[in-house]
Amino acid sequence: MRRREEIIDRLRSGELPDILIIGGGINGVGTFRDLAAQNVPALLVEAGDFSSGTSAAPSRLIHGGLRYLETGEAALVRESLTERNLLLKNACHVVQPLPVWVPLRSWFGGTFGAIARFLKLTRTPGRKGAIPVKLGLMLYDAFGRTQQTMPDHRLLTKRQARAEMPVLAPDIRAVAEYYDARITHPERLVMELVADAETECPDSLAIPYLKAISQENGRVTLRDMASGETFDVAPRLVINASGAWVDEVQSGLGFSGRLMGGTRGSHVVLKQPALAQKMNGKMLYFETDDHRACLIYPMGDDRVFLGTTDIRSDDPGDNFCTDAEIDYLFNVLRPIMPNEDLRREDIIFTIAGVRPLPLQEAGVTGSISRDHRLDTFAATADRPFETLTLVGGKWTTYRAFAEQVSDVVLQRQNRPRLASTADRAIGGAVGYPFATAERQAWANRLARDTGLTRERCAILAQRYGARASAVAEAECADPRQFASIRAYSPAEISLICTQERVTRLDDIVLRRTLMGFEGALSESGINELADVAAAALDWTEDRRATEIAQTTQLLRDHHRALIRASL
Repeated sequence: MRRREEIIDRLRSGELPDILIIGGGINGVGTFRDLAAQNVPALLVEAGDFSSGTSAAPSRLIHGGLRYLETGEAALVRESLTERNLLLKNACHVVQPLPVWVPLRSWFGGTFGAIARFLKLTRTPGRKGAIPVKLGLMLYDAFGRTQQTMPDHRLLTKRQARAEMPVLAPDIRAVAEYYDARITHPERLVMELVADAETECPDSLAIPYLKAISQENGRVTLRDMASGETFDVAPRLVINASGAWVDEVQSGLGFSGRLMGGTRGSHVVLKQPALAQKMNGKMLYFETDDHRACLIYPMGDDRVFLGTTDIRSDDPGDNFCTDAEIDYLFNVLRPIMPNEDLRREDIIFTIAGVRPLPLQEAGVTGSISRDHRLDTFAATADRPFETLTLVGGKWTTYRAFAEQVSDVVLQRQNRPRLASTADRAIGGAVGYPFATAERQAWANRLARDTGLTRERCAILAQRYGARASAVAEAECADPRQFASIRAYSPAEISLICTQERVTRLDDIVLRRTLMGFEGALSESGINELADVAAAALDWTEDRRATEIAQTTQLLRDHHRALIRASL
């Protein structure tokens, strides 16, 4: 990838694409990627880092939306399942199958309510017994057979379930098991989509920390959030993909009214080795008394991921996990796992984000549609460009949503679609084995070719897929090791800094890597990272010190991250 400074120079020159995409989350970047596949260049700007808003705070699931069947959104479920299966293939290095267990306390309970919700006679969710869940999963399996990659569901009795997972409450009478998927590193997939787009269409440009602040007479003013420099661009078409900030961006472009009514979702990562092992690689997905859907699943051998809340919030900056939400999550889990003692001191990281849902003033938050919507606004005399505004959407269906948006763009330009992204591998999935059994052999070949250990190559392959080769080569050329960071290398971090448009230190610890999320940081480690970043990005000593202070404060105050003096 080109360095950020090169893109800024292009801005100064004025030689720019005439399509402006505002927002560097998954929907904006997905649209950017799909347009590039049609050889249609665009300029994408993001006020912060790529994938630094809601796209960085999901439940880390790539799922079909079983619960959407309950509200009669069968088309959304069908689309979600198709896209889930595609992502399992096209992003096989970061998207992995996940067995899901739904604990059930009755066999027939909620049957009539479930039917009423499916027929859209009511939208209020409710608890369901094994029989209505079984019927729903039969539909789920049928919808998911396009590009199917995982087994159909099964129903386990109480005895079978407790034999596999004894931590379950004794009053759970049955468990429904089905398969969805999880994404291990969503922020990395966003970066890879940016890189793929710019490789395929070199006139496409994506710039982080460049904010669209206003519009006047068809010229949109962009501010470089790193330097304060401003630029005026004159797009022929604007795509507002700013997620939870969609109304703010609309206002800056001269529109009035509201399109979004968000809800905040918070999650916690806990260091719980015993519980992680007891869960045996499975996710528990359960309903609460207040009609919310919550989940818990293991991450590796020693951590569990618990979420989510669903609290109305129209403020996109309202992305902090509160004490009340932590208490709520601990309390709703207790009836499912009554003997497991979760404590605040076990928390190593929290994430929260505002879901950019379509505006709905009343009703239960769980009943608000998770479907996406594209609104179009015609050009006017004082705003001589058409605006396409993306509302809603979710990680799983980003590709389909992006395809819908780019089809509208192609129609406006009287251009045919040249290619589909449905069967295109993304980033590190290109040339990387789909079958798990073949991945170790791939890593072993990398070890043989580079001289690195098999263990190290396996870690790099798991992290980057086929792009591990470039990191391995960099480590061969620069074999230095960090004193306080075990799983990463200076060569790896330097490569990330120079090739992935790193602007701030927190870009590294929160998005380009999983260090913060995994609780793998110490004060000494942050200092070592800053040393490498400063050398790669030509930071002054004052800039280095500022980045350390800001990153440390962000991790502690905003993410409740566990930062030791040293590891």
